[in-house]
Amino acid sequence: MIIVLNFGSQFAHLIARRVRDMGVRAEILPHDATPADIRAFNPAGIILSGGPSSVLEKGSPKPHADIFTLGVPILGICYGHQAIAHMLGGKVTLGKHREFGKETLLVSKRSGLFKGLTPKEIVWFSHGDQATKLPKGFSAIASTDSCTYAAFENEKQRIYGIQFHPEVTHTRHGKTVLKNFVTDICKAKKDWNMKTVASDIIERVKEEVGKEEVVVGISGGVDSLVAATLIHKAIGNRLHAVFVDTGLLRKGEVEQVGGFLRKNGFKKLRIVDASKLFLTRLKGVSDPEQKRKIIGHTFIEVFETTIKKELGKKVAYLAQGTIYPDRIESAATGKNASKIKSHHNLTLPEKLGFGILEPIKDLYKDEVRRVGATLGLPHELLWRHPFPGPGLAIRIVGEITAERLHILREADAVYMEELKKAGEYEKIWQAFAALLPVKVVGVMGDARTYEYVIALRAVDSVDGMSADWHKMPHELLEKISGAIIGKVRGANRVLYDVTQKPPATIEYE
Repeated sequence: MIIVLNFGSQFAHLIARRVRDMGVRAEILPHDATPADIRAFNPAGIILSGGPSSVLEKGSPKPHADIFTLGVPILGICYGHQAIAHMLGGKVTLGKHREFGKETLLVSKRSGLFKGLTPKEIVWFSHGDQATKLPKGFSAIASTDSCTYAAFENEKQRIYGIQFHPEVTHTRHGKTVLKNFVTDICKAKKDWNMKTVASDIIERVKEEVGKEEVVVGISGGVDSLVAATLIHKAIGNRLHAVFVDTGLLRKGEVEQVGGFLRKNGFKKLRIVDASKLFLTRLKGVSDPEQKRKIIGHTFIEVFETTIKKELGKKVAYLAQGTIYPDRIESAATGKNASKIKSHHNLTLPEKLGFGILEPIKDLYKDEVRRVGATLGLPHELLWRHPFPGPGLAIRIVGEITAERLHILREADAVYMEELKKAGEYEKIWQAFAALLPVKVVGVMGDARTYEYVIALRAVDSVDGMSADWHKMPHELLEKISGAIIGKVRGANRVLYDVTQKPPATIEYE
């Protein structure tokens, strides 16, 4: 397997995800894991992740010095690249020009780590510091106009450093770089596949739960559906599924998902209409973090009330559909991580009285879908676009009102319908409508209108950790805009979002 040492980067798990995509196991350890900890996994290689710190800061995270004596190949990415240079006798300084975003990499050695690359490559940078002197025995293998040592190697010791991020989709041939390291340099064994993952999860759930009973929250999204199906296969009717209708779901969501679960043997399904409660709690709240926390705590409160009222003390575990990106963006994966946002699954009250069961917490979205496919879940549910736990609340910028929810829900339904009719829906990783908290002037039927603005978002991605805006056909955009304006009362203008992630997030809040 490959060990990834986590220095707090939001992309640390994405590196592991890329490795697993090659069919190779990957394990993430803290940045200061001891050589003994690492050696216990018998790794074929080690990758040092990026991170928000500076190696020039006192107390900045460093790997154990002895990892360089383990005799396995090492690749440092961004902060990891700088850590290698700094610890092995080179020099790192504050860069005069901060590189952020796409840059042109000039490759001077197109073998080894860069086998198969062209002399000029588009890569993605995110750094301020840079190596300005290489350690003894190291040589430069790539540069940019403002970064002389954008990549270096010590071929004899098999230690490599790259200033750019090969794990994000914006680096055009990043997968090639990682593959060269993992399969050619490390010669790692390929023994990771989704059928094995699914059966391993089911066995782990059986072992962890024992004879206890579990309650799982169904949100309507792919993650909770796959998580519930895995648990149901492990413990059968000892699983209680509670579908809380928050009033923040997509049009027809409760009926579609509830119907599927009943048809597929979920005998203990409870659908709870708590829409009025959520709307009351969210009244007057505009701050995104506050909205997320209110929704998370209210969700659990409804859960607890339902359990106490209908299940008594039967239930020992609360299951959640938490996946890797939820944990990464909540800074739950490393003490040096920089918090981006809290996820509603991870802001739970401390004294719930339940054990927490997260069967798919180590999977990315595409892996969740692949696991779901091995379980026989229907295509139309499995390949629905990702939907956040807080629902439409974080697609309405600012305060949530019944009027705004209705307008957005209808606009989003029209958007999805037009995408599916045009055969564009499954070409897109995630698409949705958002409502902006401004009203603008329009003209309809010779009369002046003053209504809301709808922003359309559509992105191409593999796992949601990075994304590019989807190049939607102009004719289709025009048709979608016309359909929304014609069918949705309360909206008179439609915009299309063309921002990448990063620097933006996919969702609006």
